[in-house]
Amino acid sequence: MAFELLRSEIVYPGRAFTVRRDTLRLPDGRETRFDIVEHIGSVVIVPVDDEGNLLFVRQYRHAAGLDLLELPAGTLDDGEDPEACAQREVREETGMAAGKLELLGGFYLAPGYSTEYMYVYLATDLRYDPLEADADEFLSVERVPLAEALAMCERGEIPDAKSLAAFLLAREHLEKQK
Repeated sequence: MAFELLRSEIVYPGRAFTVRRDTLRLPDGRETRFDIVEHIGSVVIVPVDDEGNLLFVRQYRHAAGLDLLELPAGTLDDGEDPEACAQREVREETGMAAGKLELLGGFYLAPGYSTEYMYVYLATDLRYDPLEADADEFLSVERVPLAEALAMCERGEIPDAKSLAAFLLAREHLEKQK
């Protein structure tokens, strides 16, 4: 017997996500409820400049109560192609446009409770071409050499899951560029 969806209801319709409550019948016949965060999807970008530095952004994350160093990322607009989103977000967050974007893969951010799927792009051939940042974003860009970025990940200095996962997917490509 498979998992069977018995009913689903919207609990919270939000701006960035919606929360729904699903009631499922389990394979053993019992019923249980799951609260699911519905998210349209997002991108995370690994921008690399001509000197081999990675461009990170530092921003305050209220849920963590910290300024975090992260790779640039953003949410897809309704119906937006992930590559178009990646090109827009890298310009908004770093001020640099990518001459080349390469899809490296993707992952579910937190599949235990969220539908959010993140596409990972490697951005190279960067040129200055900023877009205005979102009104609620206050970012600073930090260029970090590849070896130092790896060491920072290993020391736990980049505690952002999407950045760690994207860095892992990009690592082989980045090491070839050295």
